[in-house]
Amino acid sequence: MKTILVALAHPDDEVGCAGTMATHAARGDRVVALFLTRGEMTEALGTSDPSEVARRRVEQGGEAAAIVGAEARFLDLPDTGVRDTPEVAGRVARVVAEVRPDAVVTWGEAWIRGMRHPDHQATGRVVRAAVTLARMARAVAPAEPHRLPAPVFTLRDRHSRLPAAAIDVSPGFAAALALGEYYRARIGWPWEGWHEARLRRFGAEWGVAAAEVLDAWETEPGLWPGLTDAPLVPY
Repeated sequence: MKTILVALAHPDDEVGCAGTMATHAARGDRVVALFLTRGEMTEALGTSDPSEVARRRVEQGGEAAAIVGAEARFLDLPDTGVRDTPEVAGRVARVVAEVRPDAVVTWGEAWIRGMRHPDHQATGRVVRAAVTLARMARAVAPAEPHRLPAPVFTLRDRHSRLPAAAIDVSPGFAAALALGEYYRARIGWPWEGWHEARLRRFGAEWGVAAAEVLDAWETEPGLWPGLTDAPLVPY
């Protein structure tokens, strides 16, 4: 059994990699979704007090994660206030050391609307730093450092020039759509038909029924059954 850590900014960010999460869970892997915020700044839940919105978003994040066979965890950083600081990277590094992932998915560098949300950009930098910090005993004490390979994959922007890793998410296709439908019924996103069309379009590009395409920072590009099947690029 492998362990996949998906570390993102807000509950519902995982829509972009729900197929990958569900596919790994279907293989018997452990999938952990870590959200750095509780998403309290959304207006999709009306004008409730931010603390009530946060409570409902945490509940939704946990229920959505369960749909794809994952477990959800939350930090308490402020929504729209994630900052790339040593303190935040240290907090995430301790989670990495505890979870001990075999692969990590997070936000990457992006240019298009939505993906370039400042929380997304900061979260990607924090998580990528945390994977390295988790290797250092003094940075994660009293946890044991996690020094085994944990290659990073990031949600891919259409302008990315990084190598592409496509994951055949056909085994997780139905669960991924169910996660999207769960969120659409509660916050109005993803839009009707968008999620399925996206998975099928990427699948057609790579010759499978459904796919998600990520940036491959440390692994060989290509089509893979799962993140942990992509060979590491030699240093």
